[in-house]
Amino acid sequence: MKKLTGRARRAARVRKKITGRPERPRLSIYRSNKHIYAQVVDDVAGRTLAAASTVDPQIEVTGAKGNKQAAAAVGELVARRALEKGISAVVFDRGGYRYCGRVASLADAAREAGLQF
Repeated sequence: MKKLTGRARRAARVRKKITGRPERPRLSIYRSNKHIYAQVVDDVAGRTLAAASTVDPQIEVTGAKGNKQAAAAVGELVARRALEKGISAVVFDRGGYRYCGRVASLADAAREAGLQF
């Protein structure tokens, strides 16, 4: 099994069990080698409600792009943007990635900023 094919299969396996509803949207993660992206998605309406990434100008100030500190900054920023829109509870979608390193750092920072998983 190729690396991307395996991740896509794991992501589909996770995504068939969880969906983002208007009252509890989905916090989706995408991780590349250089950057990490997070977005809060309402799957029923098909809309992104809040998003943040390491390419965001507010995150670029820290200078870190692909490490755990940058992931924590993205988690804090996406949580702050979601709370501004009145979203306090989300379903976490790790996107087929293991819950360790940058993914765990982002999730922990979002929880500390006030999002409930």
